[in-house]
Amino acid sequence: QAVVSVLPDSVLLQILALLPPWDRLRAAGVCRRWRRLALDRAVWKHVDLSQRRVWGTPLLRRVLPAGLSTLRARGCLLSASRQRLLSPALLSALGKRCPQLRCLALSETDLRRIPYASVPASLTALELRRCELPISWFHPMAPSGTLRRLLLHHVPAFADWHLMAASCQHPLRVLSLRGTHRVTEAGLLQAAPQLKGLRHLELWGCGAGDATMGAIGSHMKQLRVLEVVDCPVSSAGLGPLKSLQGLERLCLELGEKVAPKAVIALAQALPRLRELQIVGACSGMDEIRLSLSHCSCSHSPQAPD
Repeated sequence: QAVVSVLPDSVLLQILALLPPWDRLRAAGVCRRWRRLALDRAVWKHVDLSQRRVWGTPLLRRVLPAGLSTLRARGCLLSASRQRLLSPALLSALGKRCPQLRCLALSETDLRRIPYASVPASLTALELRRCELPISWFHPMAPSGTLRRLLLHHVPAFADWHLMAASCQHPLRVLSLRGTHRVTEAGLLQAAPQLKGLRHLELWGCGAGDATMGAIGSHMKQLRVLEVVDCPVSSAGLGPLKSLQGLERLCLELGEKVAPKAVIALAQALPRLRELQIVGACSGMDEIRLSLSHCSCSHSPQAPD
């Protein structure tokens, strides 16, 4: 403690910001100086509560400073408890008390009783992992938002109408869909013209097929990152992606329908491609590496969860 005490305030602030929220609150009880530093706005700009399941809202209310920029929290959806992480009142409090909140990342949270209108209007990033959604979320009649980043991982209720509504009312730059099995090719085709500004697109485990690849090639010319894994795409479907001349990173799955030669032809047609990641079969990796000298090639045996 004596060694830590001689550190300047600026260094202590950085150290405290790296601690879990629970330890920051404990540090506030050491002495007056530590209390002042532990409760400084800079320390509470980013709050990550996802390491523990949050039971009820008292702790959330305790760590909602005005300068909060990022909030990550984990609910009790996968536990035996029926307690809820969020309520409309708490989300309203977030919007009022934290006008600088930009990123809200929730996992294992039941949002079925939360109206979308309660979501803070200041958000530019919304991340949902293993959450439950109501049908009305992203409703097209809701006020236009400012979301730039939308991430849905293993959210079973997320469907075509959610995607279309979100695409119409938000100027998305990053869209990540993983394990969203209710998103079909028809829904992706309908939403594609509204996603012209996308820079980063991830499609893992959804209905994206060859027609979707054609829509991506036609409408999403600004893409820099594209990931397509565990989707019904064939070698023929990769052809339209050659129009993505600004693409820098590409992740594809090799399998029975996608041949190494089709991947090579696509990569060779992308002059700015710097990174190619292959998921799945590795039988053609040597051929791919030998044929592509302008980008790095990596391989993952299976798609991560």
